[in-house]
Amino acid sequence: MWMALDLARQGRGRTSPNPMVGAVLVKDGAVVGSGYHQAAGLPHAEIVALRKAGEKARGAVLYVNLEPCSHHGRTPPCTDALIKAGVKEVVAAMSDPNPLVAGTGFQKLQAAGIKVRQGVLEEKARRLNEVFIKYITTGRPFVAVKAAMSLDGKIATRTGESRWITGERSRQYVHRLRDRVDAIAVGIETVLSDDPRLTTRLEGEKGKDPLRVVVDSTARLPLDARVISSGTRSRLLLATTSAAPPDKCRALQEKGVEVMVLPSRKGRVNLEELMRQLGERKITSLLVEGGGTLNYSLLEAGLVDKLYLFIAPLIIGGKDSPTPFAGEGVASLNKAWRLEQVEIKQFDQDLLLTGYPRKQ
Repeated sequence: MWMALDLARQGRGRTSPNPMVGAVLVKDGAVVGSGYHQAAGLPHAEIVALRKAGEKARGAVLYVNLEPCSHHGRTPPCTDALIKAGVKEVVAAMSDPNPLVAGTGFQKLQAAGIKVRQGVLEEKARRLNEVFIKYITTGRPFVAVKAAMSLDGKIATRTGESRWITGERSRQYVHRLRDRVDAIAVGIETVLSDDPRLTTRLEGEKGKDPLRVVVDSTARLPLDARVISSGTRSRLLLATTSAAPPDKCRALQEKGVEVMVLPSRKGRVNLEELMRQLGERKITSLLVEGGGTLNYSLLEAGLVDKLYLFIAPLIIGGKDSPTPFAGEGVASLNKAWRLEQVEIKQFDQDLLLTGYPRKQ
């Protein structure tokens, strides 16, 4: 199963809206076939493994990190192929949360006389496909917020300078995160202060530029912003409200910007509606690199699933220096958000804390 999980990871960032899946066929103590799902529309992991195994698949045991599919999508059901190949047992880490599968794959295999076991390294498998699980069960993208701050929790100086708080290795990791997600979002204040391109730039390899989203309630996005003229083929979406001047919206559209007019809440873009519409577009994952206002608004609305918090060994100071989460804040500590399942990595002198925010 560890091998199946490692194989599945090789499809990271390329399988959306499908899950990452790895499969290993074992017979007489030896691996006779293995594979992973490389991209949506391409053969599933089980099919790749069966093709490599050939006749050796008969009587073999399949290890797979997700229940084999039993429905017709872009490809035929994997259960039919496993039955036809004569596999004698399937060991799966977890059942498929997709309502079109949800145990029917296991049932079909068992009805054909194939032994089924599940739950092996299930927690690891769930963590691996946390994006898929969130999307397929809610229809909304998995939202991760990334922030880079100093030791005293500042994301910029009082004058707005923020390049660069963290080092080169940390920034490369952020580009790796961009390469893995379907969309990236920032607030208009980030665009006005940093003028980012929001593209993926990886050393020595070509990355994938995700859909870029600018949350801008009144369409203040400058027509000469680098996010518009960055030269990438990825789409740029302006999420705005009816308060945006129609002339400015038309000018942005003429520049190739897609303008999405959303309902407002307290004068700002309704973020829940934005997530709903992104989900309808099959955006399964969203990386937010916004400032304190957007970050806190998402957190307050209960829309943040995961946090990536980079901490650099700097002290910036200043009561007016911005922080990763602005807004009103909580009145008492027992109402604060606490990170669960915290992991810590080090990139040279920077630390990266990842975790899942939970309201106390």
